[in-house]
Amino acid sequence: MSDLSLSDLSLSDLSFDAPARLLLLAAVAAVAVAYVLVQRRRRAYAVRFTDVDLLASVAPKAPGWRRHLSAGLLVAALAFMTIAFAKPAAAVEVPRDAATVVVAIDTSASMQATDVAPSRIQAAQEAAARFVDKLPDTFRVALVSFSSTATVEVGATEDHQAVVDAVQRLQTGQGTAIGEAVAASVAAAGEAATADGEQPTPARVILLSDGANTEGRSIEDATSVAKAAKIPVSTIAYGTENGSVSAGGRTVQVPVDAPALRQLAEQTGGRAYTAESGDELSAVYADISNQVGTTTEHREVSAAFAGLGLFAALAAAAASLAWSPRLP
Repeated sequence: MSDLSLSDLSLSDLSFDAPARLLLLAAVAAVAVAYVLVQRRRRAYAVRFTDVDLLASVAPKAPGWRRHLSAGLLVAALAFMTIAFAKPAAAVEVPRDAATVVVAIDTSASMQATDVAPSRIQAAQEAAARFVDKLPDTFRVALVSFSSTATVEVGATEDHQAVVDAVQRLQTGQGTAIGEAVAASVAAAGEAATADGEQPTPARVILLSDGANTEGRSIEDATSVAKAAKIPVSTIAYGTENGSVSAGGRTVQVPVDAPALRQLAEQTGGRAYTAESGDELSAVYADISNQVGTTTEHREVSAAFAGLGLFAALAAAAASLAWSPRLP
């Protein structure tokens, strides 16, 4: 198991492989109670002195915060080591060793709109290229473009530069076949996930679109395909409500169909995003990169609590040696 720190842990999901050992915390609590009782008894014994000056010199009113601090650190050390003895386990975010990511990009004519500078398609290409470039080298990446049909531009590969180059060569066309894009992406992910007789690897589709589905199969049918393959589809609704393009000498409004994309993501187990600028799109891809690059595992985290116990014990010993002639 790799080294873990408390910052890696989701303590709300903490569990114990040997919970019965936590009963030893009762003994730790007893030590704390005994310490408090001894301090009270000490004060009661001190009042027997009639000489006030002598009382002040041999039995101060209280042992002082320093002595209490040392005792508190010792009790904390015992508590942390007891927790470690109970074999705690927690949900921990760890890097993935392998995964398949399919980047699907809308190349319909509406992507020529300039409401996102310098244009929707150019900003999308730049953000997608950076996303692919930052993925772990062991990840397989595929590229799907879609307008009136869906095309697998690059099959799943560890050659990320080939995907980046293909992203930069994308050209716009007519129509928006979101359903076909989902089906093609799921097929590409499925083939890569079981290639070469290897164990299946996690797969995810990242689909960006700026319009409504106008060609091919319905989004509902594509959703069923993704759900059957158990491949999440995260969607990016891209563009503003004011986007427009020129067609046949007239201006055509090209708003994004965000509700349909959100439903696609939610029903397949992905996440739905919106982006109305190049910066927002880059931020979305960065968030997705963090998600696909890690996975949650339930791991034993005894070492983290044992480390805290050791630190508290050392601090108690150092404080006692510095402020008292003997350990508390």
